[in-house]
Amino acid sequence: MSKLVIKHGRVVDPSQALDQVCDVAIEDSIIKQVARDIDASGAEVFDATGMIVAPGFIDMHVHLREPGFEHAETIETGSRAAAAGGFGSVCCMPNTQPVNDNATVTSYIVDRARRFAKVNVYPIGAITKNSAGEELAAIASMKQAGIVAISDDGRPVMNARVVRRAMEFAAALDLPLIEHCEDLHLSAGGDMHEGLESTRLGLRGIPRSSEDVMVARDIILAELTGVRYHVAHISSKYSVEMVAFAKQRGLRVTAEATPHHFALADSEMRPYDSNYKMKPPLRSNEDVAAVTQGLASGAIDAIATDHAPHPGAEKMQEFERCPFGIIGLETALGLALERLYHSGRITLSHLVRLFTAAPASVLSLDRGTLRTGAVADVTVFGLDHEWTYDVTRSPSKSANTPFHGHNFRGGPLATIVSGEIVWRAAC
Repeated sequence: MSKLVIKHGRVVDPSQALDQVCDVAIEDSIIKQVARDIDASGAEVFDATGMIVAPGFIDMHVHLREPGFEHAETIETGSRAAAAGGFGSVCCMPNTQPVNDNATVTSYIVDRARRFAKVNVYPIGAITKNSAGEELAAIASMKQAGIVAISDDGRPVMNARVVRRAMEFAAALDLPLIEHCEDLHLSAGGDMHEGLESTRLGLRGIPRSSEDVMVARDIILAELTGVRYHVAHISSKYSVEMVAFAKQRGLRVTAEATPHHFALADSEMRPYDSNYKMKPPLRSNEDVAAVTQGLASGAIDAIATDHAPHPGAEKMQEFERCPFGIIGLETALGLALERLYHSGRITLSHLVRLFTAAPASVLSLDRGTLRTGAVADVTVFGLDHEWTYDVTRSPSKSANTPFHGHNFRGGPLATIVSGEIVWRAAC
């Protein structure tokens, strides 16, 4: 019988309105007790004095690239990067090769994760076959195989009729539908946010309206179908307003924001540096402020990284030719602390909720809590220790990040999954 007692940490668990210094006892991968002065006789002791002890963080939007693109990332390497970022669970998008659009591929991912992943891996299935936007994928059989949501992330479903049918199917199966909101006709050929900076750099722009019109369309269809609808990587101020309005109307609409969309604006891009190229693109200071406010107000439910690894040979091309996306698992908490908590925009409990109870609720996962009897996924982090992100030491196979060399105040210190310490920061 394995026992672990985390002693003297500040336990912050929004799922039960808990914020106090106490101990957490884990026995056989389950939370046994959360209380003061727990007897640790016969148990391994983790001294968390001066640290924050929270439910295991959940990243509901990552790309693990397996199967098909193992040169960029694998389930094993991506999960190690997740653990180093404080994440006990990740949800992987279906744009693999082959696309995760059937139970066979879903089962393969589940099996690979069981064998090689350091953290929990939950697959997200495709909305349409081959994510081509034309014919619905085998959603019901994928759910039986283990998917927790459907999405054609990276390839938005342009056909509104197909989206409606997918929403009806997802509603019947009680699965959330996650949309990459982008009108491909409006964004065609764009490389960065359309505005003053794109004009100054001579790069083709992606207007925020390409996101807005898709969010508007989908909210209308979500009201029609009653689906649990989720906006991925929201970046536009008008999209944030529409999501807030949908919530006020009682619709089952949620949204996530990435750290790079609340930490960086297009004006902060290094000219023609491909590490600043992502989709949605870095937007204006107004949009950054709106996303930040949306996180503070509750209009945006969760923080997700959209961890998108690309090897150097692909990413380090001319800006117009390189693929979109950056890695983000190891810097997410540091950026959130820097831009949201230390700046005074949100409370610590709210920040923890954005990484735990909120994504668990969106996806109906039995995680994100330290309640007695829950699976013992725990994230331990600090608020004030200084550290510098060195991407050359990342467990990820890729290094496409604008945050290499960034100095952080506070970040992950240990990740515990099912009662086992799977990662701990070097002293």
